[in-house]
Amino acid sequence: MEVPPVATELGERFRMAGHELYLVGGVVRDLVLGRAKQGAELDLATDAPPRETIKLLQGWADSRKLVGVRYGTVGARKGDTVLEITTFREEVYPEETRKPAVTFARDIRTDLSRRDFTINAMAVRLPEGEFLDPFGGVKALAARRLDTPLDPEIAFSDDPLRMLRAARFVSELDLTPAPRVVHAIERMRDRLRIVSAERIADELSKLLLTAKPSKGLELMVNTGLADEFLPELPALRLEQDPVHRHKDVFHHTLAVVERTEPDLELRLAALLHDIGKPRTRQVTPEGVQFHHHESVGARMAEDRLRALRFPNSVVENVRTLVELHLRFHGYGEGWTDSAVRRYVRDAGPLLDKLNQLTRADVTTGNRFRAKQFQALQDDLEERIARLAEQESLEAMRPPLDGNEVMAHLGVEPGPIVGEALEELMEVRLDRGPVEKEEAYRLLDEWAAKKGIRRGSA
Repeated sequence: MEVPPVATELGERFRMAGHELYLVGGVVRDLVLGRAKQGAELDLATDAPPRETIKLLQGWADSRKLVGVRYGTVGARKGDTVLEITTFREEVYPEETRKPAVTFARDIRTDLSRRDFTINAMAVRLPEGEFLDPFGGVKALAARRLDTPLDPEIAFSDDPLRMLRAARFVSELDLTPAPRVVHAIERMRDRLRIVSAERIADELSKLLLTAKPSKGLELMVNTGLADEFLPELPALRLEQDPVHRHKDVFHHTLAVVERTEPDLELRLAALLHDIGKPRTRQVTPEGVQFHHHESVGARMAEDRLRALRFPNSVVENVRTLVELHLRFHGYGEGWTDSAVRRYVRDAGPLLDKLNQLTRADVTTGNRFRAKQFQALQDDLEERIARLAEQESLEAMRPPLDGNEVMAHLGVEPGPIVGEALEELMEVRLDRGPVEKEEAYRLLDEWAAKKGIRRGSA
């Protein structure tokens, strides 16, 4: 097992001072799996109290961070390596509080016993490199089993976010949770309510960016954990279409998520693209219909992501993707160049993500329909590329700007300017590029129809 040299160097420094230091956490797991990343953040555990750790880092670390010192953690940077050194500890989240009550432990075994899962409860003693695995983490990895060092009730009481983290590791490492872990999540899921929205959002994001997110998402839904922070997801387990026998919306959603590349906005949009269906579901003689579910779903997606405290830019982009994800379905009816321009305009910088979401949304098992849809999508993207070469679609804007409109009409800033620009933009979308002389002529025609005289306010 190849321990990072910077960790060995720091271990020697702690030993000379009479203290123990261990490499712990995910980096040890990744070393066991042979997938350790260069420059990954290193987690270390020590018997030294925080004040002693701060002294030992002085003159060695390039910088220190004391934000987590009240919880026993001292951060440091050495070259390109970020380290977090934590005093052996036990921590418990008391009932109805979001802040852990931290007590320091006396030895590494106790510290490891309070970690989330056995696969993360391994350690390497520094600087010797001695490997410690008191709870069978290596066996668990070999068996692809996710379990906790102590009873899962203890692990999930210590930090309820670990229930969601279980779903992430199931997806990330393709593990199967032990039955007792599943049962504990079912019994304790309501404890997640004391965890901050920001921490939940961060863990959900990590899950969505794994290679197989569907496995963790199913665990969330099947245990009821998703009901605590994302109830729109289990709500997708609708009755099947009694006429066409379509696959249920939930498993369709999982398929769409995995058919998109691991981009957070794109995968959030895939996860939420159909959440408007339960509210819009109607059974008709032709089958189940979901009229305007994309508009309803866009509003619901925005509300949920804001509740989870995602950044505004993420919320707005996901909303746009959800709102537009059905736009392409009218393409086979013969879009004009004007319709293609409007599609590009509405998608804006999200065009490539929207195209990918649209492709991923086709999960039909009918090969003919799938090929037909793919051919239509290919055709649209080729038309977009062709128009982009001819018209510079990336810079699509009205042929005149606000200052030119005001100068020509002799008006002050106000609603008239906005209406004029909107009219000119419609012309641009319908016709393509418009020369300045023609734009001024069209502006005069529009102003005459509106009864606007030059120089009027």
